[in-house]
Amino acid sequence: MKYLRLGVNIDHVATIRNARGGVHPDPIQAAKLAVEAGADGITAHLREDRRHISDKDIARLKKEISVPLNLEMAATEEMLATALKTKPDYACIVPEKRNEVTTEGGIDVVRGKKKLVKFVEKLRGANIKVSLFVDPVLAQVKAANEIGAGIVELHTGSYCNAHGVAKKKELERILKAAEICDELGLECHAGHGLTFDNVRPIAAIPNIVELNIGHFLIGEAIFIGLKDAIIKMRKIIDEARGE
Repeated sequence: MKYLRLGVNIDHVATIRNARGGVHPDPIQAAKLAVEAGADGITAHLREDRRHISDKDIARLKKEISVPLNLEMAATEEMLATALKTKPDYACIVPEKRNEVTTEGGIDVVRGKKKLVKFVEKLRGANIKVSLFVDPVLAQVKAANEIGAGIVELHTGSYCNAHGVAKKKELERILKAAEICDELGLECHAGHGLTFDNVRPIAAIPNIVELNIGHFLIGEAIFIGLKDAIIKMRKIIDEARGE
């Protein structure tokens, strides 16, 4: 099977920094360590309330890291302006609610087509690759293709939170959605809630070309260090991929 890229989300390094103020720990230093450990890309979510990553962080990441930058962003004029100014390699459009602790599900492309197509067109016009973060639902994948996104990132949160038969059903939904991506010519990414224990079945899906993992790796870094956490994740997904 093809090599599976690993994107590392460094948002929660900034969360720790912001809890105390100041400049430590530096998320850009974390991004550089992630690259040294084998990350193929860095993801950062610039939220409306700036609860973790800041505008300055995004500008520094774009300037200082040696791998592609994936900017997670809501479909707002403010975020569009930031993306067009910063020019990340990728922009992943996600739903965003001010009171949510983390992203709770995929964006509704079916209902939001008219609005989203404008963002997709402007981002792609600036040579930014566009991804839509969607639930593994065929209608959502097809709608993403219809508005020209080029990439979808499948939300794996329901799979990660399920157990037993329900977990198998969620995995099957992801598998089918990934297959549809391939049929439509969409690049398929996946992420949310993935850990050492649950990542193997997702990594084994041949149509998925990239995983984006953040919260778990930053949390695990407390116990074993960031580089070792990423190296271990890299080893697991390579084994699942048969490499």
